Amino acid sequence: MAEIGTIARPYAQAAFDVAKSEGNLAGWADFLEAAANLASNEEVRQLAQNPKIAKSQLMSLFEDASKPASESHKNFLRALISQSRVDALPAVYEAFVAHKNAFEGSADAHIVTAFAMSDAQVQELVAALEKKLGKKLKPEVLVDASLIGGFCVTVGDEVLDMSVRAKLARMQSALTA
Repeated sequence: MAEIGTIARPYAQAAFDVAKSEGNLAGWADFLEAAANLASNEEVRQLAQNPKIAKSQLMSLFEDASKPASESHKNFLRALISQSRVDALPAVYEAFVAHKNAFEGSADAHIVTAFAMSDAQVQELVAALEKKLGKKLKPEVLVDASLIGGFCVTVGDEVLDMSVRAKLARMQSALTA
């Protein structure tokens, strides 16, 4: 069986192309997020995999829960459901967001800090990272005391680990080498 990411890629590209042509990237992102959250629900996954459940019943469930705002949203759901690809919806959403971010020249920044940061500190860090990376960043800040001090930032596949924990690990590695 094909990997979920491989299955999701063409659906995400199609959704992105339609969203771009409609000028509704944000609306499509919201719709796909709602549908992906629904598809991630264990009970819904079991229903989608049950051969006794008609595709029309599954479509009704998704329409009621995700509230498609346009006919193109409904058509997209219909295509996924008719091909039994409900399980790929979370990956479709992630790939769609990646297309959207690339198109907008932005990226999600996952910032993990040892201590809570003020809004001003977050904005200062984001401004420095945007300058370094050349992208508009959308920060998501989490606190993890195990870092001891400092922060770790992940933007796409780039990681900037400025935590005390990482520095100690590098020192230990240098001393034992």
